[in-house]
Amino acid sequence: MYVHKHPEPTDPRVGPAIVYLIVGLPGAGKTSHAKELEISASALRLTPDEWQIALFGDQNPPDKRDLVEGKLVQLGMRAAELGINVVFDFGFWGKDERSALRWIAGTVGARSQVVYLPIDHEEQRRRVTNRFATTPGQTFHMSDVELEQWRAQFQAPDDNELRGPQIPPVPPEHATWSQWASHRWPSLPDQYAPTAADSRYSHAVRRRLPRPQAR
Repeated sequence: MYVHKHPEPTDPRVGPAIVYLIVGLPGAGKTSHAKELEISASALRLTPDEWQIALFGDQNPPDKRDLVEGKLVQLGMRAAELGINVVFDFGFWGKDERSALRWIAGTVGARSQVVYLPIDHEEQRRRVTNRFATTPGQTFHMSDVELEQWRAQFQAPDDNELRGPQIPPVPPEHATWSQWASHRWPSLPDQYAPTAADSRYSHAVRRRLPRPQAR
């Protein structure tokens, strides 16, 4: 399990930027932790909820969320390419989302770190209710049914994601993780090219995969 640790401040001139992927369900404390990293790691923090509220108020249109996130990914990866640490405060419920952004971070010369903030259902409900009651202008209403549905969809990261450097191969229907990401976030251009090391690793993994039987 990931234990909260405040990284030492990073001077981008010393080494590659770090892209932090904040993973967790609503109420897990993602934005609070992201704000801490913003200061301790001298990072650019990108929190989609803040942009959704600024652009659309309390409407939170679901068809706009992916568009907002895609442009934030593009902005954040450009910052990482320039040597600036970045905190993506997205939640990242799916493993493929995390794999795609870890891969893209590598293509722009940055390192990546998955930061997982687990929370049980009762504590989540308490925090979400309290947050909406005290700061309604900074969050959205969430029902018990929605919280249960989201928990069922959530894919918690394992030790390989939290500590392992290797990134799984992209699903076979996509040529690269960049292409996958541009489908997941339609406003994100498919503009990231694999490094030589990524290409060699992906090729080696695919060679080890079982071939389909002829029919």
